[in-house]
Amino acid sequence: MRRALIVGIDDYAGAPLTGCVRDATTVAATLESNGDGSPNFDIRVLTSDQVKVTQDRLEAAVDELFAAEAEVALFYFSGHGSIKKTTGTLVTQDTGNGIYGLSMQELIQRANAAHEKVRSIIIILDCCHAGAIGEAPSMLAEEVSAVGKGVIVLSASHKEGYSVESGGQGLFTSIFLEGLRGSAADIRGNITPAAVYSLVDQTLGSWDQRPIFKANVQAFVALRTVQPKVSLETLRSLVTWFKSETDVYPLDPQHEPDRENVPEKFRGLPKDEEKERIFKQLQLCNRHGLVVPVDAEHMYYAAINSTGCRLSALGAHYRKLAELRRI
Repeated sequence: MRRALIVGIDDYAGAPLTGCVRDATTVAATLESNGDGSPNFDIRVLTSDQVKVTQDRLEAAVDELFAAEAEVALFYFSGHGSIKKTTGTLVTQDTGNGIYGLSMQELIQRANAAHEKVRSIIIILDCCHAGAIGEAPSMLAEEVSAVGKGVIVLSASHKEGYSVESGGQGLFTSIFLEGLRGSAADIRGNITPAAVYSLVDQTLGSWDQRPIFKANVQAFVALRTVQPKVSLETLRSLVTWFKSETDVYPLDPQHEPDRENVPEKFRGLPKDEEKERIFKQLQLCNRHGLVVPVDAEHMYYAAINSTGCRLSALGAHYRKLAELRRI
């Protein structure tokens, strides 16, 4: 119920590219499974090293992507993009003699029309002028959005911008892939389009190509999942350790397992394996911004000085999710 069409075109007659097929095949291989090896997207790949990617072939493949019911339908394109007065275009290999490729306007219209059958549609474009997608063609200069319900668009550049290749790979796609591999994952290991966009946006400087994000959704879906930064069991335990969002979990020197580095007066304390186990999990929560020490710079000193730790705003959020049994 999760389908993806991945397109990459290098072999243009007039202006060949070098990294688009590689980008497409790498994106396909990454999206096909989650970090634990479980299946993710059912992938179809359309690349110019295997077939001639014509306008008719690309349009037919897009129609097939959106034809049947699905939880998620994802479209990725890497190749040339162009822009005319009315709309942007994904350039195909048969461009010329009145053929231009797949209109971005037609692509977004097909996506918008598919919402009744497809719950979430994700469009990812790594091409020049990609930001033109989702703008009403008669008012392109005014940047009026035409993104329909349930549709998310992530483009490598704004409508007047260019998509750069670097080291035989699209600059945008290289960062996108890093996000898919885990750099954009949240605490639970979910990688959403918004998180990937944030990573790309922060990585590209103000003088580089600028990505565009457009969405008309009530909830984000995960592009991929990887190993959680904090186990789900630990996140569920936040409700046990912290009776409320403002509660302080008391710590004492017995929580610290390394008796070599504690003050001498504490070295003779008997070991408490349960306290050490919990402290190890709380330290992990601290590293990922869920828990902060009370009146101490580090969790170690919170234990040695018998103060405690409390939830951060992010930690309180995950505690609430656990309390509501959403984790």
